[in-house]
Amino acid sequence: MTRASTLRDGWLHATSTLSAVRVPPPSRVDRAVAGTAMVLAPVAALPLGAAAAVVVLVADLVDLPALATAYVVLLTLALGTRAFHWDGLADTADGLTASYSPERSLEVMRTGPVGPAGVVAVVLVSGMQAAGLTAVVRHEHAWWAVGLLVCASRAALAVCCVRGVPAARADGLGATHIGAVPVVGAIATLLVAAVATAFAGHALGSAVPTLIGLVVMVAAVLALLLRCVRRLGGITGDVLGAATELSFAVLVLAAATV
Repeated sequence: MTRASTLRDGWLHATSTLSAVRVPPPSRVDRAVAGTAMVLAPVAALPLGAAAAVVVLVADLVDLPALATAYVVLLTLALGTRAFHWDGLADTADGLTASYSPERSLEVMRTGPVGPAGVVAVVLVSGMQAAGLTAVVRHEHAWWAVGLLVCASRAALAVCCVRGVPAARADGLGATHIGAVPVVGAIATLLVAAVATAFAGHALGSAVPTLIGLVVMVAAVLALLLRCVRRLGGITGDVLGAATELSFAVLVLAAATV
């Protein structure tokens, strides 16, 4: 297959998997396409970022309170991803607190209903996102800053799937993606995220806090990966969702300090 077809299939795969946007199915999904999809995740999230930006812009025009605007943004993102990442966050929290047995924890993550740890994780992370967004949307140019932060948060997926990170099990949606991203690809994705966060910070008044937020985001994702590898023997697709929501929370909280 040509590089162009791999890029096309990677973009289609990323868009159809990470959002509710309807696109034609990729012609194939192998390791190369899966890795490309994770590298292109911030680009594939552009429709989500645009939707969030429109919500902030319209909310400002109708004088919607900042807290209400924040929750409408979160609702829009949840609908735009079919709550896919939130499910991963809940399952990851439940799995990490279920048992000292990796096998039992992975079974809970695969089949179990949402438990207390999952509920707490979703409430806390969504609360942090709402708190950060409430402060951010008060800025004059918040609409495109929020859109850029949505896209930048998806860079966490390339970090999670970089070569060397093991998969906790051989089956499941994440198995094809985990370890499929070359180091160069992960670095390129982070550079794109750095540009996006810098522009977002500039729109709010200063790029420094948002760039620091990106560094903290990467550190938080690495800490999550380390915990999962030690606890589960690797990561799963659920961890990818957890990393995405955690990353967005970190970025908007950093932006809230501008």
